[in-house]
Amino acid sequence: MNGAGQLVIEARKQDYEGRQYTSARMNTSNKFSVQYGRVEARIKVPKGNGLWPAFWMMGSDFLQGRPWPYNGEIDIMEILGRNTNELYTTLHAPAYNGAGGYGQKYTSAVDLSQDYHVYAVEWDSKGMRFYLDNTLVFNAAKDTVENTRGPWIYDHQFYVILNLAVGGDFPGPIDATTPFPSRMLVDYVHVYQ
Repeated sequence: MNGAGQLVIEARKQDYEGRQYTSARMNTSNKFSVQYGRVEARIKVPKGNGLWPAFWMMGSDFLQGRPWPYNGEIDIMEILGRNTNELYTTLHAPAYNGAGGYGQKYTSAVDLSQDYHVYAVEWDSKGMRFYLDNTLVFNAAKDTVENTRGPWIYDHQFYVILNLAVGGDFPGPIDATTPFPSRMLVDYVHVYQ
């Protein structure tokens, strides 16, 4: 916590168990899961090459040994630190996952790292609608997904994850301009049913 009520997920440049960086992932895997409703968080993301803040959900059957992507993944918000005007929302399933996930890149008129923003999904048996500050940025209708991509595997419990990754294929490498420590600040997470 930062003393002002926000959760801090901090990426640091430091040696730890053979790695050069540390960060954190918070999840509700053994504490809370949900099926349907509105899941939202108010977050301020960091800016910098190689940084990858995310707010997402994982199918709870993963905890009983069902492997990814068969359990399903719902990416409510992924932002690449190299371009904090872009927001990614993506669904992952066996027939569409990784770089082939079903989703949308949304270009914001503002730099999302400059302030807090509310990222949300409204989810029911007919699909999911993704929002940035109450503006619809992507609609994933169950019928459309099943008719164009493959089976809809999201009608079960999911748990919530917040993390700040460093490096990887999607965000790319860090460089000399990447600020450390970098902080992802979470003001709140709300779930409505």
